[in-house]
Amino acid sequence: RRPRRGAVASRQAVSAQWPRAWGAPAASALIRCRPEDFLVSEELGFELSGEGEHVFLYLQKRNLNSMELLQRLAALSGVPERDIGVSGLKDRNAVTRQWFSIGLAGREEPDWRALESGGDVQVLQQGRHSRKLRRGVHRGNRFRLVLRGLAGDRADLEQRLQRVQAQGAPNYFGEQRFGRGGATLEQARRWATGGGRRLTRAKRGLFLSALRSFLFNAQLAARVAAGNWNTVCDGDVCILQGTRSLFSCGQVDAQLRARAASGDIHPGLPLWGRGESPASPERAGQQREAVAEHRALSECLEREGLQLAWRPARLLADDFCWQFCDDGALQLDFALGAGSYATALLAEIVHYDQGSVAAIQQDTRQGM
Repeated sequence: RRPRRGAVASRQAVSAQWPRAWGAPAASALIRCRPEDFLVSEELGFELSGEGEHVFLYLQKRNLNSMELLQRLAALSGVPERDIGVSGLKDRNAVTRQWFSIGLAGREEPDWRALESGGDVQVLQQGRHSRKLRRGVHRGNRFRLVLRGLAGDRADLEQRLQRVQAQGAPNYFGEQRFGRGGATLEQARRWATGGGRRLTRAKRGLFLSALRSFLFNAQLAARVAAGNWNTVCDGDVCILQGTRSLFSCGQVDAQLRARAASGDIHPGLPLWGRGESPASPERAGQQREAVAEHRALSECLEREGLQLAWRPARLLADDFCWQFCDDGALQLDFALGAGSYATALLAEIVHYDQGSVAAIQQDTRQGM
């Protein structure tokens, strides 16, 4: 029995089988063998005003996802979930540090240390601010990842580490965006092609995000296959590194190529939606062609009213460094801008899978 096209698309989106910048890695590793192997620290990027009705908390959580922690904040404070702000959603199987805002609006402030009673949350900082924390406003995230059970070609691994350090990686959306085993993407595809039944606001947002991310990855895959994901081409939309500023480049000259080579600008690709593209007609046509087989999905995004936006095709990791540990593990330290995925970077370095301590104990004989 042949699988449905949508199911194939879902698996492709989450199985790290999008084209890789330098071909398939020759080494493999396990990630998240324990939560401490995946440490993420959110960097806010602006100073709190010190006054206002919004309490900002910088919380560390272990084996807990962001929405579960948000629900605990709502229960403790009596504040509706809609009045609690979060900039980025962080994974469960990790140790993550992130900011939340709680709009007290005249309510008595609770003792936030009560959050620590379960042992899986720590209150690291708190302050006051005049405005709610909005989605996606943080500057970026700093990562410390530990890869265990390394096997394969050590020379290829070290060459890829050097390449990622110097050249970055394709800015794919990570598999987390598509749900466990691609389930969210598959459900979203059925919804998009089945008449678009009414959904809760949260579910609708989740589905639209998965569809949009999938179409972006499809366009980026075409650029990676063509070998021009990390340089600007005639008619591209260019995005300034570390900002949301963009411009149409028209005819590419030596200066623009030099700026792209230095990491000052990146080619941009559309996050699908309504609106006129600032890319040249030829470039916009190539982008439409890259998602032509998923026309029902792109039409759904337009029908649902999403506006055209842009995302860099390349991610650059700041302060990227690595070390091989005495126990044979590989530790990576780096920072990424908001919206970029550590797993997209990892996929250029190794074939990775979710691990466990037991798996490591069984696998030590296969190490490098």
